[in-house]
Amino acid sequence: MSDFEHVFQEPPPGAAADWTIPQDWEAYTAVEHQTWDTLYARQMTILPGRAADAFMNGLKALDLNTGGIPDFSVMNPKLQALTGWTVVCVPGLVPDAVFFDHLANKRFPSGQFIRKPDQLDYLQEPDIFHDVFGHVPMLTDPDFAAYMQAYGQGGQRAASLGMLAHLARLYWYTVEFGLMETAKGLRIYGAGIVSSATESVFAVEDPSPNRIGFDLERVMRTLYRIDDFQQVYFVIPSIEALKDETLKDFAPVYERLKGTTDIAIDAVLPTDRVFTRGTQAYAARGGRFAA
Repeated sequence: MSDFEHVFQEPPPGAAADWTIPQDWEAYTAVEHQTWDTLYARQMTILPGRAADAFMNGLKALDLNTGGIPDFSVMNPKLQALTGWTVVCVPGLVPDAVFFDHLANKRFPSGQFIRKPDQLDYLQEPDIFHDVFGHVPMLTDPDFAAYMQAYGQGGQRAASLGMLAHLARLYWYTVEFGLMETAKGLRIYGAGIVSSATESVFAVEDPSPNRIGFDLERVMRTLYRIDDFQQVYFVIPSIEALKDETLKDFAPVYERLKGTTDIAIDAVLPTDRVFTRGTQAYAARGGRFAA
């Protein structure tokens, strides 16, 4: 799910009723496998020291660097043994109800195709590298896996209450573009960052974006953009804290959000805890902490 705009409105030919399709791993070409290897190798020169331990541990646990695009029939038993999740192939971006149902049942929908060699740096629609390399390692973490399942379970309710846009922002600023606070500094866990060579550096090192401590209602009110690097990143104190903050009844939250105005992407509120770069590590200012 990127921005709740989807390519298909009904399952295309060859897809099952739940929109899944076979991975057909044997049909990938040598060029496609090499594209995965190139992307993987490039990210592994960038992510150590920038990506969260949970992500890096997930890569190792799933052994996603065995040569070429991972075979789901080999990868899924490892993932399922850790957290009960599996990965299924879908033909593209799917309707919200389908997406939520898969997450609620511990299935992560992944694109089947991989980008072309001349598209290494940008692709509008998520491909298998973004979906598997970017998303799936975090699903080996029990707390994050529980968060994702709860997100799927809450999706249909949000749609019925007219709050889907707010829930989409939560996904965007955590699952896709989330940062985590650690004793060693900020670390990446969002799939949109860890799967991008340029944003992996930009998100934690560039001085231009705002980095703000996670607050559920603040996040749900904040607009986002899909056509450029993010102007704001939200920082969680831990995956467990994210789970604890979001595994609750959102009905009171939605009631409080009704009638509130959206917050601009580049806004910094007086109550925000803002992370700024220090000489050794990130330091927090504003909110609960002084510079």
